[in-house]
Amino acid sequence: MNKFKISALALFMICLGVQAQDTTTTALKDSSKAMEAQGALRIYQMALRYNDPSVAKNKLYELIAKNPENPRYAELLASLYYEMEQFSSAALVALDILKVDDQNIPALEVAAYSLEQLGALDRALPHFESLHLLSGDLFSLYKTAYLQYSLKKYDEALNSVDMLVKNTKSEEQKLTFPLEDNATQDVSMKAAALNLKGLVYKDQGATSEAKTAFEAALANAPDFAIAKKNLSELN
Repeated sequence: MNKFKISALALFMICLGVQAQDTTTTALKDSSKAMEAQGALRIYQMALRYNDPSVAKNKLYELIAKNPENPRYAELLASLYYEMEQFSSAALVALDILKVDDQNIPALEVAAYSLEQLGALDRALPHFESLHLLSGDLFSLYKTAYLQYSLKKYDEALNSVDMLVKNTKSEEQKLTFPLEDNATQDVSMKAAALNLKGLVYKDQGATSEAKTAFEAALANAPDFAIAKKNLSELN
């Protein structure tokens, strides 16, 4: 019996030793992997600093391949492609991220803007809608309304515009519009939304409602050049 107890104890101690060794090996592997990732990230950051996007891109591919469970590297790759104006690649990377996590804000942003740049407005729209719902971002709501208008989804566009106008923050946030001679003009989000409302009504042939909306935009931003132009074209 004593021999059995001694043998059992010895076996138990051996098992503990093996487990400890396995734990140590795993910890060393994790530490080595983390150090390798940090080294690759340093090279990525240096490549960006020295304006070498191809090296930065290659390092991100390495990081994605070795750390598939970490979405951050794919997010960085999608953003890099977007900044390089490679919108197809940016959209593809972002859409792959969204297959795993459909609430990933950085991926939604890249997907929405890349698809818009590619002219795929019908595919960009739901990503802008999701962005607004998840983040409360008013610019995403404005983009939603504008794409709905562009796609002739007039009722939806008017609903989005009304949501913008009723939001008190739309008075504070600004949108930049292009003017002639490469100049720009900043107006409140509310004025921009009211101008868009006028465009929706104009497209529908509702001249009276369009005039009211353009006048409301100018009441909010009296120097709003585009709203002035839109109103003058009605008369």
